[in-house]
Amino acid sequence: MERRPLGKTGLTVGALGFGCGNVGGLMVRGTPADQQRAVARALELGINYFDTAPSYGDGESERNLGRVLKALRPDIVLGTKFRIAPGDRGHVTAALKASLDASLGRLGLERIDLLQLHNHISADGGGLNAGTVLDEVVPALEGLRQQGKIRFFGITALGDTEALHRVMQARVLDTAQVCYNLLNPSAGVRLPRNFPAHDFGQLLDRARETALGVIGIRILAAGALSGTEARHPIAVPAVDPIASGPDYETDVRRATRLDALVREGHASSLVEAALRFAIANDAVSTVLVGYSSLEHLEHAAACVNKGPLGPAALARLSALWQDAAAGR
Repeated sequence: MERRPLGKTGLTVGALGFGCGNVGGLMVRGTPADQQRAVARALELGINYFDTAPSYGDGESERNLGRVLKALRPDIVLGTKFRIAPGDRGHVTAALKASLDASLGRLGLERIDLLQLHNHISADGGGLNAGTVLDEVVPALEGLRQQGKIRFFGITALGDTEALHRVMQARVLDTAQVCYNLLNPSAGVRLPRNFPAHDFGQLLDRARETALGVIGIRILAAGALSGTEARHPIAVPAVDPIASGPDYETDVRRATRLDALVREGHASSLVEAALRFAIANDAVSTVLVGYSSLEHLEHAAACVNKGPLGPAALARLSALWQDAAAGR
């Protein structure tokens, strides 16, 4: 599998990563044997970035991944996350340290490669705003780095677009998790007016300018880009879209309108098209997929190994996005 630099960290990661979240569910609700088998196969396929968080299954993802890592002892890049609750404002450093210590305990590790803010970042004046991130969260993360508990840190780039750009422009981060998919490509593409999705204002350009490592998230729009509403038994039964349609059913309907990519031979499936679209942007270091089964993992790796979508497919997408903006 192709390896790409993770921004300025000096690390390289496989173009496909391993999402351990609740949406796919394997590392939350799978059997221990299936979890270990999937991680072992991912390593054979060249996947070396694994992504988890305390909120995935109320700690179950971290516990299960920790158990598998203890058994396999692989050489990987591991990222987890933390949230700052409203009641934690004013003592961010203590809250962050407590969250990290709990994660390390569940993972069975003494330090983590990458720690990422999981909160949405709001415009100044409410919520966790850009000023709080830069003035309180980043210094706390730097302190943890100096203590040797983390190597690198970043954000989940969701929330107010202007605030996200402000934080990324500050050049204090190592990574950003960026929502980027066929239903909302605005992090990498200037979209036509009235396009039905949140506009991220080409965040990938900002990441490229500041040498951030980009971890692509929601690449399959939580499964909507399979083109079907059916969900795997291990997957979370219902899922809320992020930055795309008002509900999952709407996302699936919009996904089926992209079938021209398959009918015209640009990809063998919508899933393939979505994965190959995401890695076509050179600002993207790795793309995360949340797996429900070993078969999902094998298929995703086979798709990514075909390489990025070509110019003809990307040009066709531009026309399809124009249709979406016009309501066709």
